[in-house]
Amino acid sequence: MSLTIWHNPRCSKSRETLGLIEAAGKTPRIIAYLKDPPSAAEALALAGRLGLPIREMLRKGETAFKEHNLANPALSDAEIAEVVAGHPILIERPIVESAKGSRICRPPERVREIL
Repeated sequence: MSLTIWHNPRCSKSRETLGLIEAAGKTPRIIAYLKDPPSAAEALALAGRLGLPIREMLRKGETAFKEHNLANPALSDAEIAEVVAGHPILIERPIVESAKGSRICRPPERVREIL
């Protein structure tokens, strides 16, 4: 697996994580997920690679989280993934994937675990 970052260039934590990757001499594949959102199936697969229920990779403070009642425990992962596909801003950032694993890199220094 190549090194990949799910990146939002407007997010300081995402920029900082990308900087740590580049400082380590790595050139990641950058997924600008706000411009090219994942499908529901891709969002579920990403959660699987993180080893988390999809709900755990969401930004709970986003308006879309509240509007779609994503805190509702009755919602299935598939239902949540459909919302994520339409509202990629819900994806926590940044997420980095490598041959050593996948992590939500908050704080950004977590990226060192998988470089």
